[in-house]
Amino acid sequence: MKFFGSIRWRLQLWYGLLLVGVLFGFGLMAYRLESARLMRQVDDSLESLLPVLVASQHPARDDRTLRVLTVAPRDAALFDRGGPDNIYYAVWLRHGAPVTYSSSAPPEIPMPKAGEPTTRQRGDWRETFIFPGPGDCVLVGRSAGAVLAGQRQLAWWLGGIGGGILVIGLAGGAWLVSRALRPVEAISAAAARIASGDLTQRISMADSDSELGQLAGVLNSTFARLDAAFTQQARFTADAAHELRTPVATILINTQNGLAGECENPEHREAFEATQRAAQRMRRLIESLLLLARWDAGQETLRREPCDLAQVALESIELIRPLVAARELTVETDLTPAPCRGDGDRLGQVVTNLLANAVTYNRQGGVLRVRTAARDGNVMLSVSDTGIGIAPADLPHVFERFYRADPARHGQSGLGLAISLAVVRAHGGDILVQSEPGQGSTFTVTLPVTG
Repeated sequence: MKFFGSIRWRLQLWYGLLLVGVLFGFGLMAYRLESARLMRQVDDSLESLLPVLVASQHPARDDRTLRVLTVAPRDAALFDRGGPDNIYYAVWLRHGAPVTYSSSAPPEIPMPKAGEPTTRQRGDWRETFIFPGPGDCVLVGRSAGAVLAGQRQLAWWLGGIGGGILVIGLAGGAWLVSRALRPVEAISAAAARIASGDLTQRISMADSDSELGQLAGVLNSTFARLDAAFTQQARFTADAAHELRTPVATILINTQNGLAGECENPEHREAFEATQRAAQRMRRLIESLLLLARWDAGQETLRREPCDLAQVALESIELIRPLVAARELTVETDLTPAPCRGDGDRLGQVVTNLLANAVTYNRQGGVLRVRTAARDGNVMLSVSDTGIGIAPADLPHVFERFYRADPARHGQSGLGLAISLAVVRAHGGDILVQSEPGQGSTFTVTLPVTG
């Protein structure tokens, strides 16, 4: 689950569980200590009355073998106080009937047994007792309802205070976790921008001495080296392409002069024509490399003008009519108006590249379909063919530079789709491809209406 996969929530969950454990342990200890203190007060007050009842026992006048209990009026005032502090007693003598005294004593007080703890809890009643002699027992008790109610109230107070501390602690923990992970978010955002092609981005860190600050420094150094390497590569490509333009132009001029003059030797003429074709392919490759180098360097600018993708597609179809006729293809169009803002010339280059590929890799006498549409704030163009298709292993690489699914197709530079993708993404759009081997391919261009 995404929840447990997040470092933020895992830290927050662990912090919350730890805080709950600490608060629960502290609350339980405080509750037990306070409850024991309250009960100890009750037990002490009851134990202080036991000697009074023991001293109130004396032999009967008429039968010296029997003992009776006579509580002096001064001592009797200590019992049956009324209210929650009402105290009762029960006395069992080895000779004579048990004596119970209190207006609110619980009925049927069981006589304690020897060996039991001298303090017991029966429901809401708290009792303590002693055995002053064999067969004798003196018990004093009182209602502990007020103490138990106080314990329940204490539990609610502790729970409320603990809950408040938990909420404050979780809020503070969330703030601390968010503050601690903020550099990670900055690193991720910068890395995402760099991955999208902006190698000039760097990670801004206020605390450069922390572990994350040191990591950001290492990453910034790495990004700087990558930026320098790509810049050097783009400069080398541009410089090499620029330097090659002059010798290629010279070759073309000389081959054209050779073909224009009288050349009676067929082999010489064929050599001139082959050289001319090679030089023309090289010139197209050089122009493509220069264009890509300008895109990489950010030197290529786009016009933002109103244009209709359907009209651009129609003009591009007219440009490739000779190629269509040579392959005996049938062109099917559904050009719904698709107005947008963009560079019409560059978009025309994209559509022409897609159409040229659809013609080149279509089967003889196949079908070429071109459709445009506008919906959901975007305009779309699709180019479909009924050709050989693209293998699934090659689909992820068709927009890579110099990539050709079939190495035997040496007549293509492998830069047309790369240039098309660069132009479309510069407009804020994207190109998707769907293909099945032997069934054909469909390239779909999506552009935002606002450009």
